[in-house]
Amino acid sequence: MPDLRRLQYFLTVAEERNFTRAAQRLHVAQPALSRHVRLLEQELGVELLRRTTHEFELTEAGRYLLERGPELLGRSEELWRSVSSFGTGKRGTVIVGYGASSSYGTAPRLLAALAERLPDVVLTTELKPTPAIVAAIRDGSVDVGLLRCPPRTAELDVRVVRREPQGLLVGREHRLAARGRVDLADLGDESLLLHPRDANPGHYDAVLDLCRQRGIEPEVRLRTVSFDLAQTPVGRGDAVAIVGESTRDGLPDDLCWLPLDPPADLEIALVARRNRRSPALDQVLDAAGPIAVELGWLPS
Repeated sequence: MPDLRRLQYFLTVAEERNFTRAAQRLHVAQPALSRHVRLLEQELGVELLRRTTHEFELTEAGRYLLERGPELLGRSEELWRSVSSFGTGKRGTVIVGYGASSSYGTAPRLLAALAERLPDVVLTTELKPTPAIVAAIRDGSVDVGLLRCPPRTAELDVRVVRREPQGLLVGREHRLAARGRVDLADLGDESLLLHPRDANPGHYDAVLDLCRQRGIEPEVRLRTVSFDLAQTPVGRGDAVAIVGESTRDGLPDDLCWLPLDPPADLEIALVARRNRRSPALDQVLDAAGPIAVELGWLPS
């Protein structure tokens, strides 16, 4: 394949119709410019310039190359820039894993903002349970996870993107439903609906710790369905649940969410490997903090 630098030299000579002016424009010596044009003709096996003592004219092949050459150079420059952008992180693919609870509002809003901020980074998503996301981050099949109350270990980079206010989810007919806010100390002997601890140990422990801070040790009723938009046991009045405010999005009419008094919040974070990660992932992690502030999830 001919040297693209030599193509650029030829095009400049052809545009200027003068070797001296072309050499000045390219900042090269005129003998070197003439040599590169001759080498290009040798590589192509065709005469591009028909020379006289002091002037030259373009051959048919030269005119054709002058017509088509700039497009080739432009496309090659675009290709080089595109390939280089993978190294800077401006372009690439990032696989994001998140759990069902994040699909209420956190994941869609964060991913939409990231896609707008980083238009050349392709974000692909996988819906997985928390333990599967953590395992996938460690083995590299997922680049970053969006997790509630994430594990903190030396191998993981945890970036908090939301401190989500927590509230009590109850049925409309529940004795506490008419209150504007609710103290967990008032739960009494209510059953608390929770996922099994191994589904997300950090979140399970954090919810129970909120209760213990208010002096109660609730009876835990484990969820039998991992993703239940209707919150069936709560709607039936069999249990209450402590959930983030994003759960209010699309909440069934028979349920209501009551903010806690005193207020309490739990972390949602992006979690990634500290090592062996792409520049595009670093761009996502760096952009997430400012986006979280703009969304009002973190203080400025």
